[in-house]
Amino acid sequence: MSTETKPYDVKDLGLAEQGRKRIEWAAQEMPVLKQIMEDFERTKPLQGVRISACLHVTTETANLMRALAAGGADVVLCASNPLSTQDDVAAALVVYDEIPVYAIKGEDNETYYRHIHAALDHKPNITMDDGCDLVSTLHKDRPELLEYVKGGTEETTTGVIRLRAMAKDGALKFPVIAVNDAMTKHFFDNRYGTGQSTMDGVIRATNVLIAGKTVVVAGYGWCGKGVAMRARGLGANVIVTEVDPLKALEAVMDGYRVMPMLEAAKVGDIFITVTGDLHVIDRHHFEVMKDGAIVANSGHFNVELNIPALEEMAVEKRQPRQFVDQYILPDGRRINVLGEGRLVNLAAAEGHPSAVMDMSFANQALAAKYILEHYAELENKVYTVPEEIDREIARLKLQAMGVQIDELTEEQKRYLASWQEGT
Repeated sequence: MSTETKPYDVKDLGLAEQGRKRIEWAAQEMPVLKQIMEDFERTKPLQGVRISACLHVTTETANLMRALAAGGADVVLCASNPLSTQDDVAAALVVYDEIPVYAIKGEDNETYYRHIHAALDHKPNITMDDGCDLVSTLHKDRPELLEYVKGGTEETTTGVIRLRAMAKDGALKFPVIAVNDAMTKHFFDNRYGTGQSTMDGVIRATNVLIAGKTVVVAGYGWCGKGVAMRARGLGANVIVTEVDPLKALEAVMDGYRVMPMLEAAKVGDIFITVTGDLHVIDRHHFEVMKDGAIVANSGHFNVELNIPALEEMAVEKRQPRQFVDQYILPDGRRINVLGEGRLVNLAAAEGHPSAVMDMSFANQALAAKYILEHYAELENKVYTVPEEIDREIARLKLQAMGVQIDELTEEQKRYLASWQEGT
């Protein structure tokens, strides 16, 4: 499939000034990316490189796009989720930075994929993905463009899972760096970013008091840990559901109740899925939920909730508040789904705080530079972010925060490198 690419497709260019101000506000909390951008402006490591990015179109992403452009890249941006676009940001990038953007909040599925194809029409040398939709579409529908691609980066857990499945099947045709797996990404973005922004989304959508509620968190990976931590901090009684015995054990040792979802479904007030898998909350779970249950997803795709099953079960559907779809069941019970089951932190709120995206997007920028320098020696598989990049980002973040740490003495280095010295 090919498309006639328009120079951009955003909701309203009149929103650009508002978007510019918000982008600049976010930049104040992104000192690491600012330092990288300044270095890129001097050295132009991405000069003439075409980058197609499929990311959440937010103020933080805008600062990444600006950094890549400062490095000489020819950048195009499309949305990685139909509900995550901030329309004023999309307009600002088009008007003030002359970066083509294809993203409108609330776009339908057809428009979403038309925008992905528009980004692919750019014939990218580097792909930058969040969820693997750009890369999978490229491989399935536009294989003639693969010859131009040197490599890619992937932002999130779901995308890394999909990419590793492609690599295992021998379907992946270029190397991809899993930015998600960088320590400075999942330790901070997934835990502190997802934790805070998810609870922010739930509260903005519902205005319910979290204290005293039973919050069920499905999945205890880094995102689940963050959500559970923040829910408990707001006074919730937290239940964790898991399929991995190690993560389940960790949740128990962290002080949470752990049980199967079917049991949790009977007692939970608020449900939040963060697993990256299919139908984590299914028909039989909806069947036993309490009247007024609130259901949200903060994993990448809305498939974590079996919404088609809930649609079939309901006798009525209404919208009592923006971002709340209320399903009325035959017995009168009401189940409230937030943000159409899409990422609640971006559908109903503004996504991660800029301070954590600073590190994630610093990884993206430096990973793109690394690909350009090393693609010839990389195989068609998924790579972790090189440790030296991870550590440099951590160092820059500490420096920006005014935090100093110790350094090993020569004596300490010799001791750690030796096997001969013991007690």
